[in-house]
Amino acid sequence: MSVPARLQKIRRIVWTGAIASVTATGAWYGAGLRIQSDVKTDERKRYEATPADKIAVLEEQRGGLVAKRIGLEKKVREVELRAQGKTWAESREGQERKR
Repeated sequence: MSVPARLQKIRRIVWTGAIASVTATGAWYGAGLRIQSDVKTDERKRYEATPADKIAVLEEQRGGLVAKRIGLEKKVREVELRAQGKTWAESREGQERKR
């Protein structure tokens, strides 16, 4: 390879790396700006919400938490039954879906 061809190859590699890094940095910075904007919008919505809206959101969150609690209680019950020597099938007895 001659010297000018080698220099051109090095230049091409440097420019490719520089352009890629600028693009990645811009995307990262833009994503950060978008996240900040979304956070501010959510805070503003929460601040401006009526009491009825706040209650609806809290009831929705409560429903999700209750569903998680039911699932966890079921798992704890199964573990306790297995600890008593029951098999997996025996610990799940009575929990089949009704059709």
